[in-house]
Amino acid sequence: MNRIAQYMTTSAAVATAPEISLHPADPAQQQLDAEALDSYSSTVVHAAKTVSPSVVNVEVRHADKKNGRGGGTGSGFIFTPDGFILTNSHVVHGAKQIDASLPDGRKFGAELVGDDPETDLAIIRIDGPNLPAVELGDSDALQVGQLVVAIGNPYGFQYSVTAGVVSAMGRSMRSNSGRLIDNIIQTDAALNPGNSGGPLVNGRGHVVGVNTAVILPAQGICFAIPSRTAIFVATQLMTVGRVKRSYIGLGGQDVPVLRKVARFHGLPEDAGVLALQIEPKSPAADAGLREGDIIVEFDGQPVHRVDHLHRLLTEERVDKACELVILRGVEKMTLTIRPQDVAVRG
Repeated sequence: MNRIAQYMTTSAAVATAPEISLHPADPAQQQLDAEALDSYSSTVVHAAKTVSPSVVNVEVRHADKKNGRGGGTGSGFIFTPDGFILTNSHVVHGAKQIDASLPDGRKFGAELVGDDPETDLAIIRIDGPNLPAVELGDSDALQVGQLVVAIGNPYGFQYSVTAGVVSAMGRSMRSNSGRLIDNIIQTDAALNPGNSGGPLVNGRGHVVGVNTAVILPAQGICFAIPSRTAIFVATQLMTVGRVKRSYIGLGGQDVPVLRKVARFHGLPEDAGVLALQIEPKSPAADAGLREGDIIVEFDGQPVHRVDHLHRLLTEERVDKACELVILRGVEKMTLTIRPQDVAVRG
């Protein structure tokens, strides 16, 4: 068979081949899909409308020896009617001038109330009438897969809204400045430069986190400081201007403990804090703590979450010899650790 005849035979076969058809859409299924989409959209719209009026665009100016002045932008949100605003430490740290712009067009000069690089949180304050405040939710109630909404000012596009889900809880990461940040929320709600300090919101319109970082060039890996941590830090910053606490130089993560191991050692909870990273020459390193150890007790108090350990690292424990009970493999051990003042941390 020559090429022309072969081509004609093939063409004829194609011409007589049955058409591939799509099944017609089921009207009932279409209705269900539409209702689901409407419900999702309504949730995001409600969260955005509830919180957006309280989101501020933060502009900062820094002293710059070479160019005279340098600056940047970020986000924040009003959480009290008298003008207290939560944002990220890295947004306002070292700023000589801070301004905050509201969605209604008002712009205010802001003062720095307090700054806590350890959790990448800061409080600034503006003075003005009729300031809309958000409602803070409980980050401990979040579940993996739950819908969340991020609001902020990425790349100067003010009051941008993105939606996603909680990807994981209890993460630990090192910030660009080298600080260890524990117990953070991972989400795939898109964040970009300028989102830092903005709110992470649940479907009810309650703020459950403070957006803080992204991992580049990865897509969909973004982080937020939990509202529980933010409330604790904000209270300290508003009362004394800094967080009074000790530190041990540990980057940790919440982990389960095998139930039979917990029962064997008589632990009150089948959970603890996994030592992921230990800073050199820190109290944790001096005490002999190793990566992979699981902390279950500190100074006589059970520890089964990073938050619990943070709350025990108070000012009163600075340079105090404290017992640190750990699991190393399946063996229970006790170390002696002397926390240091976070204010003089090297």
